[in-house]
Amino acid sequence: MDIALQQEWKELVKKLELTFGEGIEIEAIILLIGIQELGKGYFKPSKDEKMDLLHIATCKLLEPSGYYKYMGKDADGWPQWETIANAPALKPGEQKELMKRAIISYFKDNEMAGTEE
Repeated sequence: MDIALQQEWKELVKKLELTFGEGIEIEAIILLIGIQELGKGYFKPSKDEKMDLLHIATCKLLEPSGYYKYMGKDADGWPQWETIANAPALKPGEQKELMKRAIISYFKDNEMAGTEE
């Protein structure tokens, strides 16, 4: 991971920790994005709902790269996505780097967590 990405990631995590507490991990950040994108406010999701929220977040994060296309919401108000292209085969470290870049872009695009100076 390049130095600029490392620095941006550290700054984002630091800002998120002010709200959500120290030690927030990437998986928790992705889950928070899923909750945000669902748009129903905070709730205690079941195990299945957590998986769905992670999927929502992943689709949202990878949409700008052309992997998914937003199709609208289902009858229960959950966002639905269509797979446009399969993500390339990446090693776990590369997957994490791809997601970190996408998360940083997401927060910048949404001007959340004070990522804009």
